[in-house]
Amino acid sequence: MRALTLLGLSCALSMCLGLAAQNAAACDAVGEINFICDVISPEDLAIVPGEQWIIASGDQEGGRIQLVNVRDKTATVLFPTPTRIERLDAATYPTCPGPIDPQEGDDFRAHGLYLTAGSGGVHTLHVVHHGFRESIEVFEVDARGTSPTLTWVGCAVAPDPLGLNSVVALPEGGFVATSPRTGDVWEWQADSGWLLVPGSEDTVPNGLEISSDGRWLYVAGFAEAKVTRLSRGQTPVQKEVVALGFRPDNLRMSLDGSVIFAAGPGNIQTPRDVSVETSNVATIDLRTVDVQPIFQHPFIDGFAASTTAIQIGSEMWLGTYRGERIAYFSRRE
Repeated sequence: MRALTLLGLSCALSMCLGLAAQNAAACDAVGEINFICDVISPEDLAIVPGEQWIIASGDQEGGRIQLVNVRDKTATVLFPTPTRIERLDAATYPTCPGPIDPQEGDDFRAHGLYLTAGSGGVHTLHVVHHGFRESIEVFEVDARGTSPTLTWVGCAVAPDPLGLNSVVALPEGGFVATSPRTGDVWEWQADSGWLLVPGSEDTVPNGLEISSDGRWLYVAGFAEAKVTRLSRGQTPVQKEVVALGFRPDNLRMSLDGSVIFAAGPGNIQTPRDVSVETSNVATIDLRTVDVQPIFQHPFIDGFAASTTAIQIGSEMWLGTYRGERIAYFSRRE
């Protein structure tokens, strides 16, 4: 599959940068890329079943969990709000000390997201949270009404020195989360707490995905531009490592479950100069682990580099850590 660059791989980098700087400041389109603006650091995106809504995280000061209307291309705050709803499920989250402190204010950060489809329009959202505590926060997503609502239902506070980034829910309950600070991956269960995932110590983890049966983890190794397929609950541990050619941040399963979208920056310099970093997306085949680049684009003012990618129909959506906008465009196969 050929890589897609919406402004054309043939355009000079200086031209692309100039066009981006000229247009993006006002939230105008850049070539065929459109934006939803005033969304602080939408580092990760999750599709609500039904494909009419997207939930976006907010991983910098002032960031919030946002609800994005796929049709109208608008965003509204889901959490935290003055009218937040909280209902602790103590049986499922017995060690959770209670809801997020409302005094967090702009210290609140929502980082990685994982949404699990439920029945009857009620789903579960796991959120990597930074603030007064380092934790996985869990919400009920009620999509039965005019627009989805969130109810906070529990948490698992991470032990020192973990620093969380991405999370996936497990089919049997509990979750797995990455800890770039300690360079490994951890599993949490209500009865056993936090346990190191065997074989994860050299994965330089950032993003995370999981197979539908829970037997395989896919770990984005940002620092080494790789993805590791790592067995879970199997002896001996099995691993397969693939190179991406860019630094993968988040991983997201396609709606049909056939591929994983990996998104992240390229051209990283030391010290970092985001103005020369590219946005990149590739697909990873779940069966063969073959990598296919599908998108590359130069720096866009206000959207420094892609950190996550999802696809709804023919439309590709990108989030970013360094910016205040969500990008979307029509993907050409």
